[in-house]
This record gives sequence, structure tokens and C-alpha cells, in this order.
Amino acid sequence: MIISPCISICKTDPQTGYCYGCGRSNKEKKIWKTEVTSNKWKEENLIKIQKRLTGWQLESFKDSYKHKVENGISLFKKKLINE
Repeated sequence: MIISPCISICKTDPQTGYCYGCGRSNKEKKIWKTEVTSNKWKEENLIKIQKRLTGWQLESFKDSYKHKVENGISLFKKKLINE
């Protein structure tokens, strides 16, 4: 199973249509949720969305997604819980 790239920073850029947190479009978010979406599509989408992100945004995504995969929770949600 491939973990969703959502890192709980759910705000869409009005110019690009991509989420500031994960870099996905609303259409891609819907595709991730369907049961028929293949792991191959998800793996390819993870590569694609990371190409959309740059600089600190990309590094933040990588750190938070890695933490989510390893611990089941994004860094943003972890911080909210600990406050």
C-alpha cells in the first residue's frame, strides 16, 4: 500500500491549482481516494508532484511525507497534537 502524499497542508494555489502542501491537483486527490487506482499510478504521481515543488516547499514535503510513512502522521499533525 502506498501512503497518500497529503501532509495536512490543504490549501490550493489559485494560479496553478496545486496544493501548497503536497503539490496535487484536486483531480489527483480524487484519483488517490478511489479503490481502483493502481500502485503504479500512485508511484508515478508521487514522482510527478515532487517535480512541481521546489526549494523549501519540496524539502518540507519530503521530510513530512517520510515522517508520515514511518510514523503514520505528518509533521504538521504531530505538531498540532503536541501543542
